[in-house]
This record gives sequence, C-alpha cells and structure tokens, in this order.
Amino acid sequence: MVYPGRLSLIAGVLIAMVLCIGSPARAQIVAIGASNVAGKGVSSSDAWPAQLEGMLAAKGRSVHVTNAGISGDTNAGMLARLDSAVPEGTRIVLLDRRGGGWNARRRGQGDQNAELAAIEARLRGRHIRVIPMWWNEVLRNYLQPDGIHFTAEGHRVVAAHMLPAVMSAVR
Repeated sequence: MVYPGRLSLIAGVLIAMVLCIGSPARAQIVAIGASNVAGKGVSSSDAWPAQLEGMLAAKGRSVHVTNAGISGDTNAGMLARLDSAVPEGTRIVLLDRRGGGWNARRRGQGDQNAELAAIEARLRGRHIRVIPMWWNEVLRNYLQPDGIHFTAEGHRVVAAHMLPAVMSAVR
C-alpha cells in the first residue's frame, strides 16, 4: 500500500530527476589571480569574471565563473591555495599570469616562472584546461587613477577578449 505522504515524496523525486536531466550542464570555471581578477576598485559585478559569465550567458552558454582572485596575491600564494580555490569538478581555470608575479617581484619573492609552471602543471595533472587571462598594452588605457587596476570598462575589454577562447572550451 502506498501512503499519500510517500506518494508525494516519490512524485517530488521524479520531478527533480526530470528537471535535472532536462537542464543543461553547467561548466565549472574558476578565474584565479590577484587584484585585477578580484576586481579591486570596481564592483564585483564589474570584475571581468562576472562580466565574462554574463557574456557567456548572452551567447547561450550556461556556465558559472567563480572569481578566486585575491588582491595582493602572489604566484606562491595562488599555488598554496590552488586546491581549495579550484574545487573538484572544475573544468577550466582562467589564470592571471601577471598580477601574482608583479606582486612578488616588488616584494623580492620567489621564482615567478617556476611558480607559474607549478600552478599550470598541477592544474593539467587534474585534467583542467588552463586559459591565460588576456592582457595587452591597450589595457593601459583602462586603468584607475592608481595606474595598476582596471576600470570597469577595462574589465569589460578583458572579458570580451577572453570570450571566444572560453566559448570554445565549454562546447
């Protein structure tokens, strides 16, 4: 005999299963780096990882881009927190190859090339695709008064330039 409460539970489970099967998979993407990933000086929704997620959604890609940027971080810091910042299930990492090295060099710390190589090797060892954060001299036209951090428009430029590579990776 099936009780009304049990019938409701079974119906709820079946509905949840249908919804999960019918919904598109969400790719797990993590952007990791220093202050220009974190969005220092702009709102979190203006930082390039959030803008990129919005651009991907506008193109019909159901993806979430986690912002794991930390202002002032170094390559050694990123390497130390890599496993916690990039959880299991992550398919793509958008890697800031400039900010962490810049922060470490001004403090006289570490071998930046070796640390970046270790970050990339560890990610690839986990079968995670690494896409470097786009950077070009044109971004100097989109800096806040401190001359270091991108304006909201600079973040938009970064996101727009990264969009094709990320779209290709999430197909």
